[in-house]
Amino acid sequence: MSTTTPPTPESGGRPEGGAGAATRPARLIRNESTTEIPVHLLFRDDPQPVPLEPAVVGRRRGTGEQPRLRRPQAARGRVLPQVDPELAERPARVLPGAAGMAAGVCGLTGCLATSWWAGLLPPFAVEALRLPAHTGTGLGPVQWAAYAGTGALGVLGFGGLARGVTGRAWVLNLFGRYRGTVRRTGLLWVNPLLLRRRVDVRLRHWRSGVMPTADGNGVALRVVVLVVWRVRDTARAVLGIEDHEMFLRECVEAALARVPVEPPGGARGGAEAAGEALTRLVAAETAPVGLEVFSVQPVQVEYAPEVAAAMHRRRIAALDAQQRASTLSSVVDSVEDTVTRLTMRGLVELDDHERKVLVRDLTVAFCSGRGETG
Repeated sequence: MSTTTPPTPESGGRPEGGAGAATRPARLIRNESTTEIPVHLLFRDDPQPVPLEPAVVGRRRGTGEQPRLRRPQAARGRVLPQVDPELAERPARVLPGAAGMAAGVCGLTGCLATSWWAGLLPPFAVEALRLPAHTGTGLGPVQWAAYAGTGALGVLGFGGLARGVTGRAWVLNLFGRYRGTVRRTGLLWVNPLLLRRRVDVRLRHWRSGVMPTADGNGVALRVVVLVVWRVRDTARAVLGIEDHEMFLRECVEAALARVPVEPPGGARGGAEAAGEALTRLVAAETAPVGLEVFSVQPVQVEYAPEVAAAMHRRRIAALDAQQRASTLSSVVDSVEDTVTRLTMRGLVELDDHERKVLVRDLTVAFCSGRGETG
């Protein structure tokens, strides 16, 4: 049985156990020791520490460098308005109108029968209704109870009748709590204790007034837009926001302040590109409140009065320069074609000087002719 001598500082920290034993570098200081000291950093104590995720940048391949850790950044972009997630449109419980009519007729019939029982019907009413003669027992507790029951039945029956119209809906509330939406049409019976708010759910359009905006260069413009929209979720549109129509208008104005609109004939797509950007932006901002926006298109774009005259002169100058460039290109092409045909067909033999003179004369002639015709 062999024993192994433990390593000593004099031996350099190398155990004697064979070639396969793990080796350890020698200590530089013989009395070297390692002590763990707990360090408490007050400014690093977070109430809810954020988990760290490895970074994907800043690492060089082949260097053995470990990825650095970083805190996740907050989401960029605009924060869209949030509505109560539990507030969503759902169908309300209603009955056919025939049920309300039957209840109302039963209540009215019960009131007449109670009046005949108490002897309160006048003689002509008894004869008109062909009821048997009855002296009546007078109004007692039983008669009053019958009046209360039949009267309440009649009021609930006739008071709950409602007429549903295509393109209109009712948002029902009971003591401040949302109870559902009625989109059915025809004669219906709705609980008369519920508060009804009528909402237009048809496809609607709104033509705005003159709104200020700017083009891509910051030049002031005046724009009139046409918005096509409808109410998709009646509960969020009516109960989740104070005024959904005013909210839509404010969203359109805010979008115009962020999206540049080019005047007609602009080089950046004109009103069509601006309309697509406005539609996406307004639709995203109004969707959380139950509105569905189909189109936001500028129908009238003009410069602001303070810059209209200057921009008009600039536009005229640009058109004139474009016309001159087009005319010059046409003249040069005509001269080149003429000289090429003359020389290729062998009609004339020209040296450099004669070619320059011919080109000059043809250019003057073509420019004079286009000036007279233009």
